[in-house]
Amino acid sequence: MKKNLTKNIPLKIMSIIVGILVWLIVVNVDDPIITKGFVISDVQIINEAYVDQLGEMVMQDDRENSVRVYITGDRKTVNRLTSSDIKAVADLQQAQSTDTDPVMIPITATCSGILPENISVSPQNLSVHLEKKVTKEFAINVTSDDSKPAQGLEIASLTANPEKVRITGPESLVGKIDSVSVDVSSKLDGIDQDTMITDAELTITDKNQDTLSSNSMSYLKFDNNGKVNVTAKLWKVRSDIRISAGYTGEPAEGYVVDSVTTVPETFSVAGSEEALNNLKLQGNTIYLDNENVDISGKSNDVEKKVNLSELLPDGLKLTSGSSTDLWITVNILPEGSKIYSFPTEDIKVKGLPDDLQLAFEVADIELKVQAEDGDLSQFDLKSVGAALSMDDWEEGSYEVPIKISLPEGYKLLEDVTAEIKISKVSNVDSSSQ
Repeated sequence: MKKNLTKNIPLKIMSIIVGILVWLIVVNVDDPIITKGFVISDVQIINEAYVDQLGEMVMQDDRENSVRVYITGDRKTVNRLTSSDIKAVADLQQAQSTDTDPVMIPITATCSGILPENISVSPQNLSVHLEKKVTKEFAINVTSDDSKPAQGLEIASLTANPEKVRITGPESLVGKIDSVSVDVSSKLDGIDQDTMITDAELTITDKNQDTLSSNSMSYLKFDNNGKVNVTAKLWKVRSDIRISAGYTGEPAEGYVVDSVTTVPETFSVAGSEEALNNLKLQGNTIYLDNENVDISGKSNDVEKKVNLSELLPDGLKLTSGSSTDLWITVNILPEGSKIYSFPTEDIKVKGLPDDLQLAFEVADIELKVQAEDGDLSQFDLKSVGAALSMDDWEEGSYEVPIKISLPEGYKLLEDVTAEIKISKVSNVDSSSQ
């Protein structure tokens, strides 16, 4: 037995060696050593306090948003890795110099279970710029776009708390900031009482009126982490508010003021409870200062446009979408004259062909009538005749003269015209074909 064990020893040793070699070949073929690259887009800069104490901040070069990390190891291990398993950092304290521009910071990558010598990075350095750190204070503008509270209510005010914010960041970036705002549109639709919106996020707009990107925002530091509370205060709406407008001065000799009119005649306001109560006591009428229109020495109508929103009492505002323009017209006529409204439905149309139809664009026309003896007390509008005729009747819109017949002893101060629209008469039979 012993003789058999010691027989052919060199051959047995050779067999063992060959077996080991075969095993190594099989293992290596089944799980070979490979190198794989991973893109890392969030290189972390550490030890920024190193330059912060010098009053400077770090800004990364926009052209270097990512690096590639190469991992070498057996295939099974490497293929299980993802970019999230790899951490890449750039240590400011390892920079060769902070006096250069850009500053080059060595990048180190680590991955659990992988030896440092099996990890390489390209590029090997992160390019950054050092800028002076500045702090600037901005007012916060609150916007609500077209959001609407419950019916019968208006947003009286939107107040941010705090109303100002301090922003700290690189000098070039802070210098680009034009405005700071917070949009609460989505929180206001349908609300029926005063409301506080908490933790609303700030939006930064640059001087090109573009919103700062998330990358730029990451370099900025805000009070309260860039969040504010907004209080929305509501007022009730009241409609059919009238305007009482006057004038100052006297017209030219021989002329009188016939009337004072406004456009619009009525409008809607929103107001505090106290202001609306005071308005009710005034018959829902707002009385304007006579100094708005001066007619001294005038012999024709005087018209002036004013900003209505600036003339409202405290505690009142125009409703959303209302025009701020108010036109005040003081109608001036010779003595013994008056303006009358004549219905267009009473104008006789002569010669209109049967296949055409005519419509007046307005309900009334103005007649400026003067009594020869200066007394209009006996003037009767029913005694006025009005007629319209045309030489050529064609489809279209026109401004045409109106022939006015007045009783004896009265005359028109101005010619009268009316806007009309002429169109074909629709035929049911022909239109259905």
